[in-house]
Parts: sequence; structure tokens; C-alpha cells
Amino acid sequence: MIEIKNLTKVYKLTKKQMAEQKTKRNIKKAADNISLSAKKGEIYGLLGPNGAGKTTVLRCVATLLNPTTGEITVCGCDTVKEPKKVRESISFLTNEIKLDPQFSPKYMFNFFGRLHGMDDKTIDERRELLFNYFGIQDFRDKKINELSTGMKQKASIAVSLVHDPEVVIFDEPTNGLDIVTARSVTDYLKLLKEEGKAVIVSTHIMSEAEKLCDRIGIIINGRKVMDGTLSEILKETGTEDLEDAFFELYKEYSKEEA
Repeated sequence: MIEIKNLTKVYKLTKKQMAEQKTKRNIKKAADNISLSAKKGEIYGLLGPNGAGKTTVLRCVATLLNPTTGEITVCGCDTVKEPKKVRESISFLTNEIKLDPQFSPKYMFNFFGRLHGMDDKTIDERRELLFNYFGIQDFRDKKINELSTGMKQKASIAVSLVHDPEVVIFDEPTNGLDIVTARSVTDYLKLLKEEGKAVIVSTHIMSEAEKLCDRIGIIINGRKVMDGTLSEILKETGTEDLEDAFFELYKEYSKEEA
């Protein structure tokens, strides 16, 4: 469903950015020759510290960025050559994209449903299903800016799934959420997996990755340093849990020449 081959994304840095990042180089490889795949009916997790390149990879998959080099296909469609077809088949959610605070969850859901070419009956059915699951019904007509952080996140997830996409791309979907709301989000991701969706999520929460993901790719300084099932990663690193495995890899790969 998602195939990433030799993805590299390079940014040019200003002098100010070079000073902030304490580097003498005027280019930054946010993603460095990354290859991975996410299959139908599985949850693939991208694990890494802040700034590792996880969001860059997901934005390239979601057609918000074009790779500097490399190739990405989603459901057989090239993200650069066929971005419209890719966007029709995906849901992309990131904390940096917010719903308009002056509108209600119901209005935003209906608006994006129509953008996807859905008829009113289908939109209503999807809204009832998702709003009931996430407990949004009682708040559906309130303005977004009147909702709690958790309810805003659940409303964003519901809106992003309005068109019942085949591929779900979530960038740190539980970041900043309370434990109950976070659990409802991860439980729904498991339901999407059971429906045969391809799900790819980024996280820096080790326990979440251990429990949620079928396979995990670990990214450090823009490079994928390992991927596989949890048991494969633990065996390869000679560790007993994902946190220890991550820090073993971090010690090995985190040093970067300034």
C-alpha cells in the first residue's frame, strides 16, 4: 500500500538556522535514503526522537512535500506524478494542522465530506459512526475553540477519516492527550487495521509503539537505522525492551559531524 524507495529530502539552511542548529553545513538532510513499506492490514510505526525526520517522511507520503530524490507510491500511485489520486486514498493527521476554531465539528466534517465528493446520506452515516465512537455527538455543534484538547484531537481524527480512506497516516496522534483519550485513539487505529487499512504512525512513545505496531522503523538523524517486528529488533540489538533497543541504536547512530 505504501512503498518508499531511497527517499532523501534536503533543505538549505539560512545562516540563522545554521547557528541555531550549531552546524557549519548549509544543507540539512531531513530524510536520508530511507526505504520502507507499510502493508494492507498492518500498523507500521516510525519511532525516533524529535527532529529525527519522522514528520518529513510522512509529509512526503501525504504529498505535502516532494522528495529531493527517491520514489514513493501509495496504492500504486506516485506521490509526485499522481498527487490527487494519492490524496483521494489517504487520511493525513498532524498536530500542526488544526481545524478552523470558529466552526463546529459537524460543519467541518460535512465540509470535508463534500470536498471528497461524498453525498449527504453517506456523509451523515459516516458522521454518526465516527462521532458516536469518539463521543463527539454532544459537542458536534460547539465551536472547535470551545472544546478540550482531547475532544479537538478526536474531532480532527473523525474529520480526517470522513472518506473512509484505504491508507491512514497519523503523525504523533496521541501527543499531549490524556491517557483515556490516547487509548481511544490507539484502539481505533487497531480497528482500522482489522478493516484492512494500511496504517502508518509516528511516535516517540516507546510503550505505544510496542503495543500498537506490527512493525517498527527506527529513524535517527534522518536515517532509518533498523526496522522489523518488535521481537526482531530486540533480537538484533540484544535487548529486552524497545526503550533499551532504541538507546543502543541512538548511542551508535546519533553522533553527527557538525
